[in-house]
Amino acid sequence: MSTPTVGSPGSAAQRKVEVYDFRRPTTLVREHHRVLEMAFESFARQWGTQLTARVRVVSQATLASVTMRTYEDYVTDLPVTTTFVVCELDGVAPRAVLQFGHTDALTWIAHMLGAGSSIPEIDRKFTDVERVLVTTLVNETLRDLRHALGRLLDGPLQISSIQHNSQLAQAAPSAELMIVADLQLRVGERTSRATLALPSVALMPHLGEANPTEDPADAALRARKHVSRSLVDVDVRLTGASMTPGQVIDLAVGDVVHLPHPQSRPLDVVVDGHVLARGAAGSSGSRLACRIVTTEEN
Repeated sequence: MSTPTVGSPGSAAQRKVEVYDFRRPTTLVREHHRVLEMAFESFARQWGTQLTARVRVVSQATLASVTMRTYEDYVTDLPVTTTFVVCELDGVAPRAVLQFGHTDALTWIAHMLGAGSSIPEIDRKFTDVERVLVTTLVNETLRDLRHALGRLLDGPLQISSIQHNSQLAQAAPSAELMIVADLQLRVGERTSRATLALPSVALMPHLGEANPTEDPADAALRARKHVSRSLVDVDVRLTGASMTPGQVIDLAVGDVVHLPHPQSRPLDVVVDGHVLARGAAGSSGSRLACRIVTTEEN
């Protein structure tokens, strides 16, 4: 049997041709992809913890992939009947979408209301009470998402509507580019898929340049800035007392160790064995504190 040539009808039938608009690329550069991946992984961990607490069943959410797709491509890949939460973002016309299985949502609600581990398959629309419970659950999820994205998102997300048909809900124009996070959910013994789609216009401006260039002349200044933001251990010390090994071994509960530190003498503020300042004992709310009174110039 001969292999079909490039121009033969057999090879053409096996090839899939996709239209690519170079004015609106649908691929993420490696730097942007990694930043988004870390943010969505953080969100997945928080969502799993939240589901465990609210549904009262051990739950886990893991990130499967992060892609950039048009809204039409995204919706086409979803089941028709699903829980389709449309969310508004301040100052952005296209809306975000949080999607998860409709039967999964009904199962979560059943667990929240005290159902056992064995729940039959449910397939119907939400009742008024169930819609309120789902709304509360999603609001907490959106707060976790806002926290996970941090500087990548200007403002909070607010629920605009909860739909049951993904093909009829129009959250964005068909050609709008969306950042899509594909998630795998495991609630108890039940596994399912969930997706999160955010308009690229809301995230891309905060991702920075794909391949930023840095001037070598600024290396010293950047190093000083990094060092100045580094965390170091700071000790506040009294004057130490000298004791013999025998005295240390004989210490018992209730013994008092006398310190040769005058009441009028400031405390030593020490970093890496070096005294950098002197301070006075005080408090800040319910915590002990040290107020700097002098600094030691080296």
